[in-house]
Amino acid sequence: MIIVLRVFAFIGFVAMILFSVALFLDIKAMDKTDGGYEAPYTGVTGETIDWDVMDLTAAGLVRRGYVLNFIVNGTTGMISLQLLGIEFEARKLSPRAILVHKPKQAFIRRGFKPEF
Repeated sequence: MIIVLRVFAFIGFVAMILFSVALFLDIKAMDKTDGGYEAPYTGVTGETIDWDVMDLTAAGLVRRGYVLNFIVNGTTGMISLQLLGIEFEARKLSPRAILVHKPKQAFIRRGFKPEF
C-alpha cells in the first residue's frame, strides 16, 4: 500500500513540475521585448509579437501555449488569458504595447475595426 501511495505521489509531483515549466514558458513567450517602458517608448530591443501567426477567432487573435492561451480582442484591445479552459480578463493593451507591437495594423489586416 505504501508503494502505491509513493508511486501516485511521484506521478503527482512530476505532473506539477511539468505544468509549472509549461506555464513558465507560456508566460515568458508573451512579450519577448525589453526596454522602452517610459514614453516615448524608444530603445526597445527583442522580438515583437508576430500577429500573423496567431489563430483568428470571431473576437480577435489567440496565441495558444502549452497550458495558457493569450487572447486579444480585435475591437476593444482587451487581453484575456485562458488557463485550462477558464478565461480571465487581464487588462487592455498598454500604450507601449500599441506603439511597439502595432496590434492596430494587424487587426485591420485581419478584418477587425479596432477601437483602441
